[in-house]
Amino acid sequence: MTDRVTVDMWFDPACPWAWITSRWLLEVEQVRDLDIRFHVMSLAVLNEGRDHLPEEYREFLRTAWGPVRVCIAAEQRYGTDALRPLYTALGTRIHLGKEERGQELYVAALTDAGLDPALAAAADSTDYDEALRASHEAGMRPVGQDVGTPVIHAPGPDGGSVAFFGPVITPAPKGEAAGRLWDGVLLVAGTPGFYELKRTREQGPIFD
Repeated sequence: MTDRVTVDMWFDPACPWAWITSRWLLEVEQVRDLDIRFHVMSLAVLNEGRDHLPEEYREFLRTAWGPVRVCIAAEQRYGTDALRPLYTALGTRIHLGKEERGQELYVAALTDAGLDPALAAAADSTDYDEALRASHEAGMRPVGQDVGTPVIHAPGPDGGSVAFFGPVITPAPKGEAAGRLWDGVLLVAGTPGFYELKRTREQGPIFD
């Protein structure tokens, strides 16, 4: 029997593209011998000092601190396994429910995930920022700073590991189609010297 392997994904709960990729990975988990482990990165941290950003995106980043801080606080309290249900709860409310990021959402998501709703207070605190930055750095170090979320670290073909940004997809493939996409992504990501495969994005996120 083939041993299952662990694949690590770094996410920012506010990113719709990361949300779709995460739902795809959960599909892949059902049809390939792998288990997904979630970690936190931060678009707000990634974009610090980038003064050329449009004002609309700056506002997005100002409100993006809250959910990542809540996630790190939960991870510190309960361990990394708590991020899976919390990310699902946050993403369902943010991306499917279109709820505004704020204390009410964080309390509800923590409750949905079976975690202490008092951790919502972390959204407005800098107490967990050192741990947040460490988690962010761990995810970004192998891929560099000119990409965003999602970032995936996976076992490579030679017993090492490969890390990459993406894939950016919409909607998330289901069933065996999800597995085939994983096979292809892992193939190109594990090819030495392979860096980029891209085309113009012609539609927005589809949360199907």
